[in-house]
Amino acid sequence: MNRTSLLATSALAFTCTLGAALADTPILVTSAEDAGTGSLRAALATAAEQDGISRIVIAVRDQIVIESTLDYTGTAPLAIFGNGQTVSTAQDVTLFAASNGADVTINALDFAGPGNWSIRNRADADGAAGKGIFVDVRDDQQGLVTLSLRDVTVSGVANHGIHVSDCSLADACGGGAGGDGEGSPASILVTLENVTIRDAGNGKFDADGLRVDERDEGSVTLIAHDSLFTLVGADGVELDEGQAGDVTAHVTNSSFNDNGAYCDPALLATFLPAPDEAEFEEGQMQESGIPAAITGSPDDGCFEREVSLYDDGSVEEYEFGIDLDDGFDIDEAGDGSIQLVMTESAILGNLDEGLDFDEEGAGGMSLAIARTRAFGNTDDGFKMSEEDDGGIDAVVVASTASHNGGVGAVFEEEDGGDLDVELIDFTSFANDDGETSVELVQEDEGTGRAAITGGALAEPTDIEGVDLSNE
Repeated sequence: MNRTSLLATSALAFTCTLGAALADTPILVTSAEDAGTGSLRAALATAAEQDGISRIVIAVRDQIVIESTLDYTGTAPLAIFGNGQTVSTAQDVTLFAASNGADVTINALDFAGPGNWSIRNRADADGAAGKGIFVDVRDDQQGLVTLSLRDVTVSGVANHGIHVSDCSLADACGGGAGGDGEGSPASILVTLENVTIRDAGNGKFDADGLRVDERDEGSVTLIAHDSLFTLVGADGVELDEGQAGDVTAHVTNSSFNDNGAYCDPALLATFLPAPDEAEFEEGQMQESGIPAAITGSPDDGCFEREVSLYDDGSVEEYEFGIDLDDGFDIDEAGDGSIQLVMTESAILGNLDEGLDFDEEGAGGMSLAIARTRAFGNTDDGFKMSEEDDGGIDAVVVASTASHNGGVGAVFEEEDGGDLDVELIDFTSFANDDGETSVELVQEDEGTGRAAITGGALAEPTDIEGVDLSNE
């Protein structure tokens, strides 16, 4: 059997697992050229004209070098099967886009941007920064939008490595945003198996390795296995759900390492005012007398400025900071909840928190973490915060937090929800400059309960409003 036939046969066998009947004949890519007969661009155009599911088999060995985005404009599901080839560009462009929200499956294909991006070499200074893989959900889309990647690497792109967007604010739809922006009723499912996102998001502010933005009533689900998110400018992964839907993540044997350094502290610290924080008595300081927002830096978006005022309008306090990012960040704002199962994973050396999950609104958090390590993160190793009526229900088993600049593990619940945490064989040491191993906080009307069984906590625990039992 020749190589082209073998690829086609292998692709057909693999697609049987997708649970859908694909077209009988694959579209073959027989040319590594950017365009023209037999090219990947031509195959995408052919697939876009079909009403049913299309599959493309890349049957050339050579690297595919492109000058502009490979855009699949169809709405029917698409599957692309490579054999370890790379789609690359020397331009600041998005490598692959599904611009009409189609379901996409990609197997054994890598995507490489030009790389060498940084806050000193920004991609967004003269236009939009390019992404690796981009799925743009239609405004009227319903049901489930799926992105499934196996044996895929994304590297060297200035913007998000992988971005699935169901939000009218486009790239401004991040960080929870209080639920701002509009979206479709559709839900989003992202499945990653043996996927690496490396050196993405270093060409603009707030560009993540994997970013999913969802608005309206739909939910977000991430399934990640044997995957790596590393050297990303902002968060290794950010899942941002702004309204009624839930965020569910199942993560196994995956790593979130050395992310969040686009806003380089060594470079930007010289732009901070002195002092960068201060407190005042009522009536002592007017807002006109404190430092203004920072301008003239390599990227002014990197700076956070918070000002609190007394009732009379005078300044109570102000604080400036540099906006660094996390290994894995989930923001849920609205009635939905956050649900996580994480096992055999590592969160190492990120410039802000390791895990940073925030839920505001009626929904709560349900978390199960096992045999996972948070090491060397600049702030907290594990941080879980919930506001309003929802609660936190968490079990952490045989996991470790060590050498983090902040607390080893933080569980904090504000307002009416309950806090229920079990730490079983949890080890925490060399965190928070020796101050705190675990912080457990329940404020206001809810109840708080925590149980610590086995393990070892080298530093004290910080407890507020929580009944703690040690067994």
